[in-house]
Amino acid sequence: MAKLILSMDGLVLKEIPLSKERTTIGRKAHNDIQIDNLAVSGEHAVIVTILNDSFMEDLGSTNGTLVNGNPVKKHFLQNNDVIELGKYKLKFVQEAGAQPAAAAADFEKTMVLRPSAMKAAAEQAKAAGGTGAQAAQAARQAALQAVGSAAQAAGTSEKPAAPAAPAAAPAPSAAPAAAPKPAQPLGAIQLLSGGNAGKELELAKPLTTLGKPGVQVAVLTRRPQGYFITHVEGAQRPTVNGQPIGSAPHALKDHDLVEIAGIKMEFFLKS
Repeated sequence: MAKLILSMDGLVLKEIPLSKERTTIGRKAHNDIQIDNLAVSGEHAVIVTILNDSFMEDLGSTNGTLVNGNPVKKHFLQNNDVIELGKYKLKFVQEAGAQPAAAAADFEKTMVLRPSAMKAAAEQAKAAGGTGAQAAQAARQAALQAVGSAAQAAGTSEKPAAPAAPAAAPAPSAAPAAAPKPAQPLGAIQLLSGGNAGKELELAKPLTTLGKPGVQVAVLTRRPQGYFITHVEGAQRPTVNGQPIGSAPHALKDHDLVEIAGIKMEFFLKS
C-alpha cells in the first residue's frame, strides 16, 4: 500500500496510508490530511487511488500545488514524488511489491484513421510483400476498419449522406423542421504519465487510434450515445479505472482513468 510522509523543514510529522479511494488535503478539519496553515486552502488537493495507482489533483487552491518543484493541476504520482503545499511536504512512497511494471515506451503516434484510409493502408501492405511487420500492420488495419464499420453502423457523427431525391419528385408539402438534437459534449483525453504528460487531445473525430503498435492498440469511437473504447491489438487489454475492458466496446464516462500501452490518461467531457 502506498503512503504519504508529511514533513516540514525536514522534520517528519506523520505517515498517512492511502487506504481510501479519495484522500483530501486542506486546512479545514473535515479533510483526511489537515494542514492548519494559512498557505494551505480549506480544500487544497485530493489524492485519488485506484489499485496501485495514485493521482494528485489540485482543487483550485489559492497558492497552487507543486510536485517535485513544478506547479501542477493533475499528476500521476510515482515513487518518491514530493508534493509541496507552502512549507509542508508530502512524500509519496510506494511499497516495492506494489510498484507498477516499467511503463512501455511512449505512444509512437496518436492519429485519427478513417475506414477508407485503413483499407488503403492494408492494400499497400499486401502489395509490398509478406514480411511479418507488414502482415501485422495489415491485420491491425483490418481490425480498425471493422471497428470503424461497426461504429458507423451504430451511428457515428459522420455517417454518409443519404442519396438526394430526384429533382422531378418535389415534396408535396413543406413539413415542419424537426427540432435540433442537443449537441453531444466534446470529449478529450489528458495524458497523466509518460513524456507527453499534461497534454490534451480533443476527440472530435469519429475514430481516434491510440497506443503503441506491437504492444497495445485501442480505438476510441465517437457515437451519438457517447464515447466508447475498443481493444484492437495486444495480449493485454486496456484498463478503465483499473479494470481490463472486455471484447465489446466499453462506454466511457466523464473522468474515467484509462491506461493504454503503459500510458495513463483521463477521459473527460468538455463543457
